[in-house]
Amino acid sequence: MGRASAPRGVTVSVAGAHGADVARARDLTRAFCGGLGPARDPEDALLLVVSELVTNALRHGGGSYVLRLTATPETVVVEVDDGESRPPRPREPDTLRGGGFGWHLVTSLATGGVSVLPRGGGKTVRAAFLREAEAPRAA
Repeated sequence: MGRASAPRGVTVSVAGAHGADVARARDLTRAFCGGLGPARDPEDALLLVVSELVTNALRHGGGSYVLRLTATPETVVVEVDDGESRPPRPREPDTLRGGGFGWHLVTSLATGGVSVLPRGGGKTVRAAFLREAEAPRAA
């Protein structure tokens, strides 16, 4: 089966610090992945990374974010803008108090790499995922 033939993207801007914002971002990601076509995409990993990046933007980045999802035949890219200029930093995971797992999760799941790009008034965290073409079926 073929791959998606052209870049495809969606942008959503949400302000606030509510759990519903994270759920909305996951719903948009699910819908985005559902429309990509026959290539096998890392939907579960994307959902986890979107959840982490949006949660961190709401918690540590000023309470609002912009989520962009873009697909090419080779990659799916998640970008989250927030209002904090400092880059995320890995913390020691703390199982008793919770926390410290998110950045490790993001960097381990993003098969195409993670970058943090400064921009006026904040930063963009970019996580790329390599797409796998679906193997052709035997006739």
